[in-house]
Order: sequence, then C-alpha cells, then structure tokens
Amino acid sequence: MRALAALSRFAGNTFALWALLAAALAFFQPEWFRSLPPAIVPLLGIIMFGMGLTLKPEDFREVFRKPLRVFLGVAAQFVIMPGMAWLLCRLLQLPPEIAVGVILVGCCPGGTASNVITWFSRGDVALSVAITAVTTLLAPLVTPALIWLLASAWLPVKFSALFLSIVQVVILPIVLGLVAQRLLGARVRAAVDILPLVSVVSIVLIVAAVVAVSQAKIAESGLLIMAVVVLHNSLGLLLGYTAGRLFGLPLAQRKTLAIEVGMQNSGLGAALATAHFSPLAAVPSALFSVWHNISGALLATVLRRLHDKDAPTAEKHTH
Repeated sequence: MRALAALSRFAGNTFALWALLAAALAFFQPEWFRSLPPAIVPLLGIIMFGMGLTLKPEDFREVFRKPLRVFLGVAAQFVIMPGMAWLLCRLLQLPPEIAVGVILVGCCPGGTASNVITWFSRGDVALSVAITAVTTLLAPLVTPALIWLLASAWLPVKFSALFLSIVQVVILPIVLGLVAQRLLGARVRAAVDILPLVSVVSIVLIVAAVVAVSQAKIAESGLLIMAVVVLHNSLGLLLGYTAGRLFGLPLAQRKTLAIEVGMQNSGLGAALATAHFSPLAAVPSALFSVWHNISGALLATVLRRLHDKDAPTAEKHTH
C-alpha cells in the first residue's frame, strides 16, 4: 500500500507530463482511444467521488471564518473566466463549436488540482479548498445559467439538461463520497492516499478520448484553440491575482485567488461538451486540462519565491 501511495504522489506531481503524453498519443494514434468517449462521464464521476471522500467540515469553516474572502474568490471565478471566454470568442470571431467549448470551460467551477498548486505556491490552502468546494456545489445552477447566457448566441443551450448532467456527474458522486467517508471512517484514509493516482489516470483518459475523437478537427484548428486556451488561462491567473490586490488581500490569499480563478474543472467541461454539444466543443476543455497543469506548476514555482509580511501566515496554511 505504501508503494501505491508513493506512486500516487509521483503521478500527482508529474500530472502535466502524462496529460501531454496522452494528448500526443491520442492525436497520432486516435484509433487506440476511439472507444473511450462513453467513459468520460463515469471517469469524471470517479474524480468527484474522490473529492467527496476528502471533504471535511473544517473545509467549510473557512466560509464562515472569512466569508468575504471566500465570496470574492467565488465571484472572481464565475465572473472573470466566463467573461474572458466570451470576450475572446467575440474578438477572435471563433467558429460556433469552438466558441461554445471555450465558454463552457470558462463557466466551470474551480479544478481540484488548484488546491495542490496553491499548497506548492505557499498560498492559503484552506481558502483554496473552500473556494473550490463552494464553486463546485454552486455549479449545477451557476454553470448552466452562465453557459445559457453567454453561449446561446452561437449554439442552442438547454439549461435543464445541463443542470441534470452536473447534478449527476458532480453533486451525486460528491454526496456518495461524503456518505462513504461517514460510514467507513478511518478505513477511507488508505483510499485517500491513492486518490491522486485515480484522478490523474481519469483525467488523462478523458483528454485522450476527446483528442482521439476530434483528431481531424484538431489538425485543422488545433493551433487556434491552443492559442485561445493559453490566453484564457493566462488572463485568469493574472486577473485573479489583480482582484486580490484590488481588494487588499495579503500575498498568500492573492496567490490563492490567481490559481483558483485560472484553473478550471476542465474534466467537467469535456463531459458537458461531449454530452450536449459536439466532440469539437470538448477540445478546448481537453487542451485546457493539459495546459493549466503546466502553467499552474510554472506559476507556483515563481509564486513560492514571493514573500512579504504575510509569509508566516502562508506557511501556517500550507502545513
């Protein structure tokens, strides 16, 4: 079990590499992965079940202890990324399916990888977990509403169908994870140690499935989509940090806001795009999944070197 936990830690630390490898392999050998798309929703469900296994009551105490910081993070997440997605689609006059895919990933809640990146950057981990948890729980209502509001100009959007999908692939698995945690208690701890490995394998398979099924379209417009994804993610990271600065947050919390805003639950974006739009609409989410882990790791390396008078607070939150 110890060896499995060590492998899990290694997989978590090298996540970006495996996602990149899977995307490249699926692009050059798409037939190997063409049977995978039906597994996208169950795989995302497994990731969300894992999130339910790890959520604790103290993760939500931060909401009551520092509600304004959590509210700012949640508001920034659901304003900056959807807004930037819509703006980029307009300015670059993207084709409808790609535009919907970019908006879709922008409207998703924060990704769970953001908590690890926050820890590595010496940010406020408690705040990061609280923002991720709150945005995820709000997702069934907020995400479909934002997609309907921003993407309807390109393709028809069904709010109720999106709402039901998010409840099924996000809320239900999280609730089952919380119930399992309550019923099994200490026995869950062994499972928690291997969760990074399970999450990495799941996301890597989702990326491979999306790239394989859209290989021809990626060959045609992959560079454009990648450029938009890099721009979208970079603006999210920058504007998240700027929002923290504007509201006078200490350095540790500014780091957290940058990472929380810039990193999305791109697995959810891929699942929703595949189920409700088209394989091409899922490509921005798949490429985002690869890129935001690379940019997040690079940014964390820079941010962990930044110190100010709040450095002791940051250290306290990261251990």
